[in-house]
Amino acid sequence: MNSGRLQDEQFDASPISKTLRHFFPLYCALVALVTFGYALYDGYQIDGDAVAYMDIGDLLRAHHWAGIVNGYWHPMYPAFLSMGHILFRATLANELRAYYMVNFAIFLLEMAAVVCFTDAMVRLRAATSLRVGFLLDRTALRYLGLGLLVIASQRELSLGKVRPDALLQAFLLFALAALMNHLASNRLRYAALMGLALGCAYLTKSFAFLFAFLCILMLAVFRWIWLRHRPTNILPAALIAFACFAVVAGPYVAALSQQKHRLNFGDSGALNYAWYVGGTEKMHLQPYQTAQFGNAEVHLKHSERELLHTPLILSYAALPYGTYPDWFDTTYWNDQIKPHFSLRQDLPRATRNGVLVVRYLFNHPEALILLALLLLLGARIAPRCRPQDSSSFWIAPLLLGVTIWGIYAIVNTEERYVTVAYLSVILTIFATLRLSQPPTASDAQAKAGADNLRFAASTLILLLAVLSVGESLRTVFEDRRQLSTRNSPDGWYSPTMNQVADGLARLGVQPGDTIACIGSSACLYDHYWARLAGVRILTEIYHDDSRVDARQFYAKLPNRDAALKVVAATGAEVLVADFGNTQVSDSDPAFRNWRQLGNTSFYALRLVRPSENSTGDERFVSKHGQQSN
Repeated sequence: MNSGRLQDEQFDASPISKTLRHFFPLYCALVALVTFGYALYDGYQIDGDAVAYMDIGDLLRAHHWAGIVNGYWHPMYPAFLSMGHILFRATLANELRAYYMVNFAIFLLEMAAVVCFTDAMVRLRAATSLRVGFLLDRTALRYLGLGLLVIASQRELSLGKVRPDALLQAFLLFALAALMNHLASNRLRYAALMGLALGCAYLTKSFAFLFAFLCILMLAVFRWIWLRHRPTNILPAALIAFACFAVVAGPYVAALSQQKHRLNFGDSGALNYAWYVGGTEKMHLQPYQTAQFGNAEVHLKHSERELLHTPLILSYAALPYGTYPDWFDTTYWNDQIKPHFSLRQDLPRATRNGVLVVRYLFNHPEALILLALLLLLGARIAPRCRPQDSSSFWIAPLLLGVTIWGIYAIVNTEERYVTVAYLSVILTIFATLRLSQPPTASDAQAKAGADNLRFAASTLILLLAVLSVGESLRTVFEDRRQLSTRNSPDGWYSPTMNQVADGLARLGVQPGDTIACIGSSACLYDHYWARLAGVRILTEIYHDDSRVDARQFYAKLPNRDAALKVVAATGAEVLVADFGNTQVSDSDPAFRNWRQLGNTSFYALRLVRPSENSTGDERFVSKHGQQSN
């Protein structure tokens, strides 16, 4: 412990360390200011996931608790969105402005989390060190962490994406920081803080449920094996961490379990495993489609209602929540899908995800290049894992970071999922860098060489941190220039989505109406227009063949007239489709009465409801015997 403190004093006394420490508040302000530019000018990037989170935020503000409990999307991020909605007094027309500001606030939270993480690592490093000789001090690691965070925010954690991954990253980094502070000090308050942070992470994404237990296990194992503490001294800390996690996460687990009538902490992991590994059909699975069950056991409790088999027409009226109920809570429609582990199927998936890890690293070469330069200049990576060894501090953050990567590698790896793992691993590796020959007080030449290497390392890190901000500033200016060329008022504003919503209003569609859609583009991937219009998509003519666009699909639609009657009988006001770059007109009999919505690729067909005394339209029995009203 004393040698670790001596090392910190030596670091703090060096001229480069003093300079970086004095400049650090200014650098933080610069990072925040440049990132605020993203909140102003980052382009529209809303998808179906984002709309689901916004819908849950609406339910939170309305205190509609039954609709908030969702086995796929958890409520913490919608709660942040809802607070932003209230603070900025947002409306449907400008809510994205508020949500961009919420994402900016989350970025500031991430900055604090990164600083806490690097500071805690240095503290643990000092507590477990028996001799000096580390290359980077606390301030240099802070710069490196923030620089890498800025790079990630340019790429996979953009402020324009209304998604919870950045918030999850902040909570997980806070949890890891609390864990390392506890290991360094043995104070119970840090174990409690770890449990609270992990509870908040679980309320953000169900992934954190398993990770919480792994963190508690790491706390116990590290203290027992590497710090040689007695189990009786370890148990109170582990119990306090678990209790604090349970206090935050427990009520939501109880609500989910009551909703599903079984112990449940979220089904997103199981469903994604069934979809991506087990070969189970992801969208619109029906009980009779046994060939599409994959290796999962399927006993659907309330599948989507099939109104017509050819073409496939589905109703989502059974779920009273969400702009597009099919994606608002996919665990409702896929309840009782139980995947079975299959090593034969998991190996190819893990191999694919391994390739994605390599691709991620190539997409983030800055830190790897910096690491290579430092090694060439004389630094070395020499972590050892013997109990009470000077490098034992790396074990907890690095193994937990690798574990995050491993969990996602089993199912599905996306860059936005694993950024927290990348930061945990790469910052830990940099923290382990040491001088090739630790200098002694009597060896002036070795001391001068060590000082020069530390100066070079700190300078290179400062250069990376400043260049990352400079690249962000360039991107912000480019985004601002693009707004002026498009005559768009703000980055969050989507002319397409607004023109579609306005076009529906001109056709007489009112907020609260129900409508239908055709094609994945209009229905699943980009249905923010429906939220802007205040309508719900309760009926879909399903089309999933990417080789045939929606216009071609509709033109060749079998039983087109019968299909339109079935859709109209559901009470849908219009049928909306995205026909891509091809315009349609009344001259084509198949598209008579379709109307273009603004200057967009979206079109709408006003539906004529069957008369009350007609027969055969109001009630339809599909090929598989499901009766519809």
